[in-house]
Amino acid sequence: MATAAAASASEAEAEPKAGPKAEGEEDEAKAARTRRKVLSRAVAAATYKTIGPEWDQQEEGVSESDGDEEYAMASSAESSPGEYEWEYDEEEEKNQLEIERLEEQLSINVYDYNCHVDLIRLLRLEGELTKVRMARQKMSEIFPLTEELWLEWLHDEISMALDGLDREHVYDLFEKAVKDYICPNIWLEYGQYSVGGIGQKGGLEKVRSVFERALSSVGLHMTKGLAIWEAYREFESAIVEAARLEKVHSLFRRQLAIPLYDMEATFAEYEEWSEDPIPESVIQNYNKALQQLEKYKPYEEALLQAEAPRLAEYQAYIDFEMKIGDPARIQLIFERALVENCLVPDLWIRYSQYLDRQLKVKDLVLSVHSRAVRNCPWTVALWSRYLLAMERHGVDHRGISVTFEKALSAGFIQATDYVEIWQAYLDYLRRRVDFKQDSSKELEELRSAFARALEYLKQEVEERFNESGDPSCLIMQNWARIEARLCNNMQKARELWDSIMTKGNAKYANMWLEYYNLERAHGDTQHCRKALHRAVQCTSDYPEHVCEVLLTMERTEGTLEDWDIAVQKTETRLARVNEQRIKAAEKEAALAQQEEEKAEQRKRARAEKKALKKKKKTRGAEKNTVDEDDEKEWGDEEEEQPSKRRRLENSVPPTGEAERGPDADPGLVGVELPSKPKERVAAPRRDVPKVLHDSSKDGITVFVSNLPYSLEEPATVLRPLFEACGDVVEIRPIFSNRGDFRGYCYVEFKEEAAAQRALELDRKSVEGRPMFVSPCVDKSKNPDFKVFRYSTALEKHKLFISGLPFSCTREELEEICKAHGTVKDIRLVTNRAGKPKGLAYVEYENESQASQAVLKMDGMTVKENIIKVAISNPPQRKFPEKPEARKAPGGPLVPRQIYGARGKGRTQLSLLPRALQRPGAPAAQAENGPAPPPAGATPAATEAPKMSNADFAKLLLRK
Repeated sequence: MATAAAASASEAEAEPKAGPKAEGEEDEAKAARTRRKVLSRAVAAATYKTIGPEWDQQEEGVSESDGDEEYAMASSAESSPGEYEWEYDEEEEKNQLEIERLEEQLSINVYDYNCHVDLIRLLRLEGELTKVRMARQKMSEIFPLTEELWLEWLHDEISMALDGLDREHVYDLFEKAVKDYICPNIWLEYGQYSVGGIGQKGGLEKVRSVFERALSSVGLHMTKGLAIWEAYREFESAIVEAARLEKVHSLFRRQLAIPLYDMEATFAEYEEWSEDPIPESVIQNYNKALQQLEKYKPYEEALLQAEAPRLAEYQAYIDFEMKIGDPARIQLIFERALVENCLVPDLWIRYSQYLDRQLKVKDLVLSVHSRAVRNCPWTVALWSRYLLAMERHGVDHRGISVTFEKALSAGFIQATDYVEIWQAYLDYLRRRVDFKQDSSKELEELRSAFARALEYLKQEVEERFNESGDPSCLIMQNWARIEARLCNNMQKARELWDSIMTKGNAKYANMWLEYYNLERAHGDTQHCRKALHRAVQCTSDYPEHVCEVLLTMERTEGTLEDWDIAVQKTETRLARVNEQRIKAAEKEAALAQQEEEKAEQRKRARAEKKALKKKKKTRGAEKNTVDEDDEKEWGDEEEEQPSKRRRLENSVPPTGEAERGPDADPGLVGVELPSKPKERVAAPRRDVPKVLHDSSKDGITVFVSNLPYSLEEPATVLRPLFEACGDVVEIRPIFSNRGDFRGYCYVEFKEEAAAQRALELDRKSVEGRPMFVSPCVDKSKNPDFKVFRYSTALEKHKLFISGLPFSCTREELEEICKAHGTVKDIRLVTNRAGKPKGLAYVEYENESQASQAVLKMDGMTVKENIIKVAISNPPQRKFPEKPEARKAPGGPLVPRQIYGARGKGRTQLSLLPRALQRPGAPAAQAENGPAPPPAGATPAATEAPKMSNADFAKLLLRK
């Protein structure tokens, strides 16, 4: 039926050519597009007839009649364009433009997986059979295809297979399909299709060969292997031969010895089918397989209950199989895991490492390495392991070189990845060289490869990443070592080291010492001395160490003249270094003094502003003595501005005000007018007792912070949020002495599980501010405890986007990002007030999609803002250094001034409340100021004078 449909499609394409010719070129183009549409529908109909379930004769007749109608429509469209043409014009033109765009994009980046899939879909929709075949072929050469893509391709080819040559072509496709992934469905299709060719020469042997290979590949699959066994048995049972009965017996016995689901049904079927009693050995193997099945069931059930990709469940299953140690089952569980986690490089690395160290079968090992780099071409570790495996198993030099060239074009996401792959290839070339010979073809190839590597990093890599990826010139250092140690060519090694030093490495002492050690081992004393003299002049990070090495060498091997020259050079250099350091200290002190002067100016400005404000308020208070209503308005205005807080904690209320209650006679209000506004501001405040936290309940308590200060009843607002996590025992908000909410609280639950669920509310918005929820931990006992829910390491599947407009929403950003892959999560970075900072993190499904998004989105304009996109790799946090004592010249040890993580603060005032300060003796209060010190006391005795940065600089300059 499929053949007939394909043939009718061919006739539908050929018959209009015999009809009358169209009058214009435009009509001919429209008719051609219509014919392609008819052809694509005929192919789709043939495919459905081949594989579609529940297809009866009536449906076939309806489909064929529909095909005849479409054929008639095509013929009429050829002769005279009619009313049906407009249905295809707009869609056809749109698809053709999209096809051209996808082809152009693939010409730029052939590793765009989604572009390949979209192109195949559109070409198949348009009926471009030749082009869709070529597109699939190109994609299969670069990427392994999924089970769905392979089955779609195979069904299309099966529907068009007309003769033996076409059948052989389909066989070749099946062979390619079963090599990409272990897919029981593809093996089942392969076996069933091979049954159709049993009438050809060697057909019976072909069928059995396919089924046997399928059993060895997926026969151990506990949930899907049963279908392969049953299909093979049914085929053998259908052959009416006496010899085949023994073959069926053998298949039953082999299957019953393997732990598979529904084993009991298979055993019952065997008992019913067999005329003779089942042998005892078969029953024993069956019982043993049942016991094994019970051990495997927890892992299989975990897979059934979990959602794809189930990586954690597969990892646990793999660990279990590795302990048992059955190579066939270990290989199968790895293959099953890779079907759903084919883009996880670590899983491929673990699988290939197991094969390299345990099985060591050449074809199997190389096949897995090849599939690994096709699935994760952006992972340099897989390419390096592939090159090592090829060398280990004796692959010829041409094959290894071709693989290396593919690695260079794979599109790594870091510049250092290119350095790593070049080092792996150069190591391989070095191992090929016989250095006992003065010159050889392999040696020349190694040298040319080193030169090409340096040129490649300089041009290709530096142009793309704005860095070569090799700032320390590791490749050039390796080349210099090979020339010096293995080729005895110190002249070339010195030229290479001169080039290394000119690339910005001359200021580092370790680079000069590396060169010195090479000269020491393979050069002469003269060049060693020359290298150290240059190092003394150029090194800026550790000049003392280089000077010490030079003096040590001259003390051991040099003459008196050499010693004098070395001492003179080192003293001159160190003196110049100390002078530079003193100048740097002076500059730092000057900058610190400027900062202090600016701080003093700001302090005076604030004091003047405060005095002016106080003066205005005094005048306002005098006006309010006349009118009581105005006084009330003034008090209300003060309450509407909570941001203008008054420092009332240490103020003492007047005696009259303390004695008056809220119901006092209004006529007495005018007695003490200046204190009245303060009374009205503080009147609605309540005296809140201090909240004590029980540290024994830390496990069932969470700490909530960054809440809005304007919350009047924090417990009432927060309780509905946290009751969704579990039973809440108590919510303890923290208030100041005035009764103002301080923005944080403790939430205590009945169960620890509820507290853990409450942590998921972290960053939830409460009245426009992100609420911070963290575990309740005593910082005095755990001073280093930090809570940060996001990773600070390199995440190759996550992007960091900067430069976003503040008005950009999550939905708008998702719309931009989803065009380049599947977006799993988007996080817009905000400050404590919940306002955006123009930064975002976008998590993709895999590393490939993330790398493609970087290439396409970096530099994109979003609402007139040019954004920057990179792989998420946060810099390491720099913790403040510990205070170090520095000895000033001619003075005692002076502690370094240490600032906080945000630098020098705006104020150097003591933040310790006066109520907690404990002076040695109560100071007597003078009438207009502090009391004078006692007769025998001096200021120096009571308190050591504080040193400013300027004083510290003077100490350094003092000789």
